[in-house]
Amino acid sequence: MNKSLIQARRARVGVFGFFFLAGFVMGLWAAGLPSLNDRLALGPARLGSVLLLISGGALVSMLAAGPLVDRWSSRRVCWFAGPFSGLVLLGPALAPSYWSLAALAVLFGIGLGVTEVAMNAHSVEVERRYGRPIISAFHGVWSLGGAAGGGLTSLALQGGLDAQWLLIAAAIVVPFLYLPAAYLLLPDPPAHESATSTTGAPATGGSSLRWGLIALLGLAAFAGHLSEGAAIDWAALHARWVLETDPAVAPLAYTIFSVAMTTFRLLGDPIRGRLGSVRTIQLAGVLATLGYVLVLLSPLVGETLRVACAWTGWALAGVGLATVVPVLFSAVGAAGGRVGRALAMVTAFGYSGLLLGPAVLGFVAEHASLPVALFIPAALAAVVTLAGSPAIRALLRHSTTPPADPGLPGGPAATPVPDGEPQPARD
Repeated sequence: MNKSLIQARRARVGVFGFFFLAGFVMGLWAAGLPSLNDRLALGPARLGSVLLLISGGALVSMLAAGPLVDRWSSRRVCWFAGPFSGLVLLGPALAPSYWSLAALAVLFGIGLGVTEVAMNAHSVEVERRYGRPIISAFHGVWSLGGAAGGGLTSLALQGGLDAQWLLIAAAIVVPFLYLPAAYLLLPDPPAHESATSTTGAPATGGSSLRWGLIALLGLAAFAGHLSEGAAIDWAALHARWVLETDPAVAPLAYTIFSVAMTTFRLLGDPIRGRLGSVRTIQLAGVLATLGYVLVLLSPLVGETLRVACAWTGWALAGVGLATVVPVLFSAVGAAGGRVGRALAMVTAFGYSGLLLGPAVLGFVAEHASLPVALFIPAALAAVVTLAGSPAIRALLRHSTTPPADPGLPGGPAATPVPDGEPQPARD
């Protein structure tokens, strides 16, 4: 079997491991928040400030991680970032007071941010080797990891185990689980290959992308993340407050959105392979916008149909938003060269949407109404298409990525799709 094919397949398994473990850590953390709140008597304001500090640490570290990836390689950064992101769970787990928790929260956020950029950068390198879309499934596995972390916490609490001890155990075990995944990642290219691209041009990668193009990609990522965050934070509350559903039924709105998004991420790569990145991002924005329109119209339909209308809307929004991040990251990778800086910028833009979304929508909902607030993510879902489509066209037009290696899926048989993206004739 071709050595390059073996490396690519091994690396794909390794990247799956990274995404699952990263999601698992986030799931443990999120599910353990109520117990942490009870142990330290935080209250909503202090708990909110801790979450903001984590997000701030992650955002700053994302911007710093890009140059690290370009200088050292995504593989090397993954080797220390993954285990570090698991180890820093000890901070929140052992924090004896609010003030120590606040300081350690920043460290936890740094671990999350660096790992996010490094593993996504490596995922686009693996996709380059494959010559066909594979990134979407990685993000689906991240969601499965989060569900596993939350489910394990729930089982532990039902069994009488303190969530604090579960976090401590995870902080000890998870770093070791990252090591076999890191061992499977692609080897670093020889020094002469990292200095120049395969076309003979300097491998400046992300730094060679125009800032205007990065900003356009970032705007699409911001719009997609804010629309996603709006569903996460407000779908259940919309069902309860606006549609006046039973408290036991209201959470199903978010569940439907989450299941639709995770499922489509796991299955979305063949669809992108058939349609191409440009058409996929166009379809993503259209479906997400249509989904939010149905949610906004749901209070106006008959009482027997309003819940079904909203659920259909959240499902469509989940299907549309599922592919936004994978398509954008893949497009950055298709530009060729080093991708660390550009990928870090796009990731930071998107993460800002998740940070600002809850605050902005909450402010508008407080001073107007929740349906009015949901007009914001509905409009931004359309921005995914309006900003993402021309940005990806420009990236693919100037792509320096060569055809896949002979012997790899999509190698000699690769044929271009209409938007210029390499596409294998067969799997």
